[in-house]
Order: sequence, then C-alpha cells, then structure tokens
Amino acid sequence: MDDLASLRQQYREHKQAVFAALLQTGASTRGVRRALHQLARLTDQTLRTLWQRAGFGPRFALVAVGGYGRGELFPHSDVDVLVLLPEGCEPDADDALKARIEGFIGACWDLGLEIGSSVRTVDECATEAEKDVTVQTSLLECRLIAGHQEGFRRLVARLGEAMDPKAFFVAKTLEMRQRHHKFENTPYALEPNCKESPGGLRDLQMILWVAKAAGLGRSWDELARRGLATPLEARQIKANEALLSLIRARLHLLAHRREDRLVFDLQTAVAETFGFKPQLPAPGETNPRGTRRASEALMKRYYWAAKAVAQLNQILLLNIEERLGDTEPGVMRLRPINERFFDKAGMLEVASDNLYFQQPNAILETFHIYQTTVGIKGLSARTLRALYNARPVMNAKFRADPANRALFLRILMEPQGITHAMRLMNQTSVLGRYLWVFRHIVGQMQHDLFHVYTVDQHILMVLRNMRRFFIPEHSHEYPFCSQLAAGWDKPWLLYIAALFHDIAKGRGGDHSELGARDVRSFCRQHGIPREDTRLIEFLVAEHLTMSRLAQKADLSDPDVIAAFAQRVGDERRLTALYLLTVADIRGTSPKVWNAWKGKLLEDLYRYTLRVLGGRAPDPGAEIEGRKREALQMLALHALPHNAHKALWDTLDVSYFMRHQADEIAWHTRVLTRELAKPGRDPSRAIVRARLSPAGEGLQVLVYAADQADLFARICGYFDMSQFSILDARVHTTLTGHALDTFQVIVPEMAEHYRELVAMVEARLPQVIDERGPLPPPTKGRLSRRVKSFPITPRVDLRPDEKAQRWLLSVSASDRAGLLYGISRVLARHEISVQLAKITTLGERVEDTFLISGPELQVNKRQIQIETELLETLEGH
Repeated sequence: MDDLASLRQQYREHKQAVFAALLQTGASTRGVRRALHQLARLTDQTLRTLWQRAGFGPRFALVAVGGYGRGELFPHSDVDVLVLLPEGCEPDADDALKARIEGFIGACWDLGLEIGSSVRTVDECATEAEKDVTVQTSLLECRLIAGHQEGFRRLVARLGEAMDPKAFFVAKTLEMRQRHHKFENTPYALEPNCKESPGGLRDLQMILWVAKAAGLGRSWDELARRGLATPLEARQIKANEALLSLIRARLHLLAHRREDRLVFDLQTAVAETFGFKPQLPAPGETNPRGTRRASEALMKRYYWAAKAVAQLNQILLLNIEERLGDTEPGVMRLRPINERFFDKAGMLEVASDNLYFQQPNAILETFHIYQTTVGIKGLSARTLRALYNARPVMNAKFRADPANRALFLRILMEPQGITHAMRLMNQTSVLGRYLWVFRHIVGQMQHDLFHVYTVDQHILMVLRNMRRFFIPEHSHEYPFCSQLAAGWDKPWLLYIAALFHDIAKGRGGDHSELGARDVRSFCRQHGIPREDTRLIEFLVAEHLTMSRLAQKADLSDPDVIAAFAQRVGDERRLTALYLLTVADIRGTSPKVWNAWKGKLLEDLYRYTLRVLGGRAPDPGAEIEGRKREALQMLALHALPHNAHKALWDTLDVSYFMRHQADEIAWHTRVLTRELAKPGRDPSRAIVRARLSPAGEGLQVLVYAADQADLFARICGYFDMSQFSILDARVHTTLTGHALDTFQVIVPEMAEHYRELVAMVEARLPQVIDERGPLPPPTKGRLSRRVKSFPITPRVDLRPDEKAQRWLLSVSASDRAGLLYGISRVLARHEISVQLAKITTLGERVEDTFLISGPELQVNKRQIQIETELLETLEGH
C-alpha cells in the first residue's frame, strides 16, 4: 500500500506541474499540445506500473483508446482503456481473473485516474465495432500501453480488414450533422461547447478519423503532403486547434472537473488566463470606443477560431469525399456556367485555382451565381479553398471597385436567395471583407440579457425576417407585415437598413447614430439616390424608437401619437420603420417576441397612420366611435337597451381612451350582469378572464372596491401563480371602484387555458378580499447569465409632460417576484398605479408606470421612494 500511496503522490505532483504550466497567464498556444502529450505519457507510465502490479499474464494487453489513444489527455478527461483478453478467455468464468481485473481498475481509481474501461477479446472488439460506429471510432485510435504486442497487432489488423471507408465517412458525416443540429448549427452560441459545437475540436478530430480510415493520412502535415490540404490550411488548422485545446484545458482546470462549455460563469476567468483585461474609457475621454469585458475579447477570439475551423472542416471533408468517390479526382462531369464557373454535381466550381487572384470581381460573382442559378446548392471544395486563400485580394481596392459595388447591390436586389447568399458570404468571411464595418462585429457578444446571438448573427437573422415579409409562402407568419410589404416598391432599401441597424455595436456612443453615419457613407459609395439614402439613414438612426414607444408610452395619449407622427414624417417611413422593428425584435431571441408586443406595435402603427393621413387627434370623436362600436357588440349579446348606462356613467374619458371597443363591450357585459345579480355581496371583488384578443395569454378583468394595496395584491397573486404580467391598465370609477385590466401569460397556456381561467376567477377574488399586511415577496433565483453579467438597476421618476402625473421607469435583471416587490413599495407610500407597461427582454426587465399620489409632491419622499425601489431591484 505504501508503494501505491507513493505512486499516487508522484502522479499528483507531476500532474500539478503540467496544470500550472497550462494555466500560466499569457502562455503560448504552442505549448498546449506538448502539455497534453505530457499528461498522456505520465498516465501511460502510471498505468504500466499498475499493470505490472496486477500480474496479468503475457497474452494480455492494455490498450489506450479514444482521445487518450491519440496520445493526448485533457486535465479532467476520462482515461479510456481496453483490457485486451486472449481469445477464448471469459472473466465471468474465471474468478481469479475477474478479481485481478477489478483490482486493476480499482487501483486506477484509487490513484486518481478517471478511468473508462472495457474488457474484450479481439473478436468481441470487432463485433462491437461493426454494431456501433462510436466504438469503431474509439478503436480507430487505439495505442498499446503495455502487454502482448502480437495481440495488439491482431486487433489493428482485424479492425483494418473490417473498415469500409465510404460507409465510415457517411456514418461520421451523419453523426456530425446530428451533433451540429443539437448545438443549433452555429459556432456562435453564447455558451459554446469548445469540443462538440460546430467549429469545435470534434470537427477537427472528425477530419482525421475519416482520413485515417481511408488511408489518406494521420496528421495535418500528412494531409497537406497528399494534397488534401494546402500548407497554409494545415498551419491555420494547427493554430486554431491549439487555441481551442488551450481553452478546453483551462476550462477543465478552472472548473475542477470536465467542463467543455464556455459557460458565462467561467468566461471571465478563462479570459484572464489569456491576459485579457476589461477595456474601460479613459478618464475625460470625450468619444470613448466603449467598454469591453475581458470575456468579450476571449469570446471574439474563440468565435473567429471556430469560424475558421468550420470553413476548413467543410473544405477538407469535401476533398476527402471526392477522393472516396467512384470517379478519379477531377474526372467528375462539369457543366459550364460561364468561362469562370462550372456546375459540379450541384456545387459551384471555379474554373481555376487562381481565378480570384486574376479576376477579383469573380469573388462576389460567386455568390450572385449561387443565388440565381437553379440547381446550385453550395460551393465545391475547390471554390471554398480558392475563397479562403483569396482573402488578401479583398482589400481597400477591392472594396472601392465600382464593379464590385454594383454587383453587391445586385445581390440585394435579386428577388430570391438573398438570405442564403449573405449567410454564405459571412461563413466564407467575404461579407466582413467587403463591408469592412461588418467585420468588426463578427463574433461580437451582446451582454444585454436578451440577445441570444452575436451581433453578426443577429443582423443576418433580422435580414432573414425582413426577407420573409416579402415571400408569399411565409405570409401566414406575420399577415399584417406581409400585407404592408406587398405594397412596397424597393425591398432592397429595407435589406440595407437591416444590415446596418446594429453594425456599430460595441464601438461606444450611440450605435444608432454611428450606424446611420456608416450607412450614409455606404449609400454614397454605392450611388444610391438621395431620397432612398435619407430613408435608409432614418431607419438605422430610429430603429429603436417605435419599439420603445410601443412598450413604454401611453398610446391612448393623443400627444404621444402626434409627436411620433411628426418624428416619422410620412406613411412610407412609418411602414418601413414598423417592418424593421418587427424584424429586429423577432431577431433578438425566440423568447422576446410575443403577441402582446405585436399588438402594441400594430396599434402604434395604426394610430400614427391616421394622424399622418390628415386626421388630427380628436379624443371626443374617437371615444364616441368606440362607444358606438361597443354598443353594436352588446346588441349581439341581447343586453337590454340602456343596460350599459349605469356603468358608463361612472367612467371618465381616460377609461374609453385606454380601452378598445371589444374590451369596453366585454367589461360592460360582464359587470352589468354580475352587479345585477340578486343577493350579491357588493364588497366582493369580481374577476373574469378570457383568452386575450391579442392571440396569446389571458386578459383578466378585476372590479373591486379601491384600496391602496390593490395593485400589489393582484401582482402578488400572479407572481405566486407563476403568471407573467405584460400590461396593466388601472382605472378608478367615479364610485370609488377599481376597474383594472391585466394582460398575463403563463407557460403551456394553450393546453390548459380553461383550467387557468377557472383558477384565476376563483382564487384572485379571495386574495383581493383578504385583509392584513401584504405577504413578503419571494426571493427569486437569478439565472447563471444574470449572475455573470449583471446590469445596474435604474430608477427614473419624473413628472409627465403635462405635470399631472408621474412617470416611473425601472430597469433591472429579471427574477421572480420583482414586479410584486415594486408594487409593494408603491402601496406602502399610497401611490396609485394608473398604467403599467411590463417589458421583459429575455432576462432583463424595463417597466414603465404612470402613477400619482401626494407623497410624490414632496422631494424627500421622492428620494425615499427611489431608494426603496433600488433596494428592491437589487434584491435586498
């Protein structure tokens, strides 16, 4: 046992020395492979010692498989080994052998080796490999550690005989596609897996697996010698492989376990091991480039490496596939497209390897042909390689060439294939080299808690959304947007606005203003007419305005609509801005958009359109129109004549301005019947719910005797029941009753809405009618992302433009119980909430309240209220 303890101590000491070298700040990526090999050799030596202690016979062998078989070992990766048995040996029938094997494996664990073991004969290995391509892949990299050499040679020979390179290639390709799909087919995930994600280490291992299976090479240099990769590509692969390996190794060491994901919690720590530091504006700097976290610098470097790996993976796999084909390389039938390009079985093939050096204009022509030629589904390996090697050609002279500028605009003006062309241009690094400002946001993270894509991916997602408005097959997704798009004469103007709307992110300053300046320069360089340029520039500069107004302003206020109409100017600009706003919100995250936001935007569009059409806001006429429409709806429900009058006489102008005709009719129908029921307790709250007319969630009506903490009690109930409040319109009748309307959503609403309606209508009145102090808010847990990238809570309290009420704006990281906590503070100071707009942007909230109360008139009280709100937002 003393020998084992000594061996364990020795193993740990040597291992810690390697770990320390891997974590050395700023250490070169060149040393990572040497360190991984050192860990593997150290493990080899330790296993040989344990093998000898176990006393296996001369016909047994210990074989390294999987990643360990490659001769490299990451700090907390499994040590995968195969105990190779002589033929006919059955451990289950031999107690002594079984005990020896178990003793060996146990000793490995006791020593601190994270062992992964299998025990098989050569025949059993061949059988398992035939059944499972994962086992076949693991054995493909087998390496003898100790024991019977002849048995190991038989294993290698047997596996080689059974290998079908073509079938193996197909199986691994399908496996890669499934793996990529699992990681959303992008290397740009905000928490990428540096091993398994597209562009990760697994994509590089995949190339060597299929190459080795086909006898085409075992290393990058060997693939280069055989013409499957160029010397430049081999150098690029080795450099990017080293970076990804170093990131993975440091993730293991910092997490103290096998962790291959660049999770938010570890990104900053990993960045610091590379010497990255936060970038802060210098004191007194008037035009700072902006702040940048250390983690953002790391992630940008990671994304660029992953993107290069993804490109090179595609090039080399296409080359290997061609080598495995039935025809000799270059013999495949080519169909001429023009003198520069061929159709090679559906792949676009350059006529010569140096085409782009001789004719740089052919670079953008590649994507125009891909976009417009029927039957072309991608670029061949030769074309991808030619583009990869032609990056030096895409310089300032290339960008200034009038022919290239005209062709880039032509790509945007084509009736189809725009999104595919732009995505392919980004994947091949052409888009960022032609649009130099775009290059700066490739791989740029967005730590705003609601974007789930890097800036370049978000921009292309917005472009895709905009394109779909103009494609009839997608008209069911956004019917109103498709209707507006159908009457638009120049879609390409909107595509340019989509490309530039966030292009200045990360530079510091207002990215809308900087982006407007960039797009003005683009339009001038590309000869876009002045009027069209003004429209595009307006869209980029104002792309956040409509969303902000719809989600924060009181749309029932005619002055709000009039001011927005004046800012927009005309119907053409309004329509373009509406389409860009919808495309933008839909492109941030699948969780940000909902039907209620869609309704708010559409309402703002329609209200503004009326003003732009010459109809000045006329609240009186608007109210009378809504009343007439509501009465027509009530007549359909056989409500007695003038039955509405008793309720309507208690409602003032603001109620009718804030509610649509169908809501007024619903309120009137429900309350008229409920209030007229014989024996009804007048102190009992009335609550009714229905599916929201917006198409998502529930709309809840609350009618109760007004009280200072009513809004807080309602928010507390919805919080406890895990409903999310999207909107609240609070009205007090002339008889002192609260008539409130809430828009709420809950997960899996569609499947259980009847049960949810019944629950709300039964339980919420009980909560409202309860007396006594408000219960404390729940302490909601913050997500990992919020913990890693917290945002500073903000409270803004100021009088509205008419100095009659107050506007309260808050922003903070989202968590359960937050809105209830805010409402408790307001209730404590007897502040009435008249309107609440709750905006959840991923994991960030930006809420706006229209409030009133005597304490708001006292300056010291205002400061106290703001302080308590900040404490609530901070979770105190």
